[in-house]
Amino acid sequence: MSSDLTIRPAHRSDDRAIARLAALDSSAVPAGELLLAEICGRPVAAIGVDSGAHIADPFLPTADVVALLELRAHPERGGATRSHAHLKFPPRVA
Repeated sequence: MSSDLTIRPAHRSDDRAIARLAALDSSAVPAGELLLAEICGRPVAAIGVDSGAHIADPFLPTADVVALLELRAHPERGGATRSHAHLKFPPRVA
């Protein structure tokens, strides 16, 4: 079984979902431009493009998702591009 993972720039319409992620993560919303990761349309993590600070749903195995967000936010460190990404990957079993 695989899951749809989408990484995209966050929009104002995502503010509530991002605030929810921050609350779940007991963290502040990262400042500035954000990239948002969604699995099957559900926001699960976000990263501040400038700061590299991230928030993620602590009730899901999001370490791999955060790593992908870091690659997408900082292409010079891993060769990823900042364009829209739509990937399929198998969910990691915790």
